[in-house]
Amino acid sequence: MNQASFPKKNLTIAIDGPAASGKSTVAEQIAGWLSYLFFDTGVMYRAVTYAALERLGAVDDEEAVTRLAGQVVIDVNAPSVQDGRNCDVLVDGVDITWEIRTARVEAHVSQVSAYAGVRRELSMQQRRIGLRGSVVMVGRDIGTVVLPEADLKIYLEASAEVRAKRRYDELVKRGVSANYDDILAAMRKRDHIDSNRAVAPLRAADDAVVIHTDGLSVHEVVEKIKSYLPA
Repeated sequence: MNQASFPKKNLTIAIDGPAASGKSTVAEQIAGWLSYLFFDTGVMYRAVTYAALERLGAVDDEEAVTRLAGQVVIDVNAPSVQDGRNCDVLVDGVDITWEIRTARVEAHVSQVSAYAGVRRELSMQQRRIGLRGSVVMVGRDIGTVVLPEADLKIYLEASAEVRAKRRYDELVKRGVSANYDDILAAMRKRDHIDSNRAVAPLRAADDAVVIHTDGLSVHEVVEKIKSYLPA
């Protein structure tokens, strides 16, 4: 990359990949380096999942969950607490930043994400933010659906075992009781649902740069992505 042209202005960068592939970690660093907005769209689906579990008791009624997705007010702001979070996530004004990272939400978020109505409700808002430019947007269908015209599309891949270990370590670090085998099983189930759903399945865009992160440090992945930024 031509360092003389830095900083880049008004680029849209899409980073997709399966759960715990490192998307949010590297995207946050890239966004900070470019002074861009970091926007992890996955928190929106997690927020709707959490709200459905709390208010409906389950996520099996697609019509009810879709209706709820159109009713709740989801806010994503800069972090207000220095506890490891990279943003604040609020539903109707209530901070649920860590609640959406629990195993309970993890086990149901793919089902909610597969609902066409929920994706429609949330994708419109995501696209509106992305089209402003100067954004690093993270998700599972950003390069294929939300921002197909993104200036740079990255798809991060990693084995289920490596990703489960990352999620396990994250939970243990926060003092949350976790079982690696359960996390791995849930990860594989989620991969299957995400990759086989009828609406916006998880896949790399045809023009995306695919980076396998097994064995790579966060710094190495970040540097790889920097090297692909348009000059």
